Amino acid sequence: MIDIQAMFPVMVAENLTTLKSFYTTVFGFNAVFFQPDFYLHLVHPSTGIQLGFLMPEHQSQPQFLHALMQSDGYVISLEVADAQKAYKAALELKLDMAMELKDETWGQRHFILNDPAGLKIDVVQHMEAPAH
Repeated sequence: MIDIQAMFPVMVAENLTTLKSFYTTVFGFNAVFFQPDFYLHLVHPSTGIQLGFLMPEHQSQPQFLHALMQSDGYVISLEVADAQKAYKAALELKLDMAMELKDETWGQRHFILNDPAGLKIDVVQHMEAPAH
């Protein structure tokens, strides 16, 4: 068996400086590694959640990591204690909304926004699901 110590997605995206600013300002991530022409690694100080961003066409990477990440069919879910409060903050920050705040029958309240690379971020609060 392979012993896993952490898991994080690495997304190929342009303008790592803008992504760094977005994730540190909006969600409070820390940039623990940042080379704007190569790689950005973020860690959230209270949760340990990690995200990585790699520049496209970087010569150090294999060919299959050269293309930009496609935003369709991919979502980053970030769980919050209060989706209504997070939604209000997102509106005040004039973030790019992909889906307005809504309650789901399976017990979630959430909204989806676009990060500067066009990747979707699903901001989710888990609610008590209705009994069936």
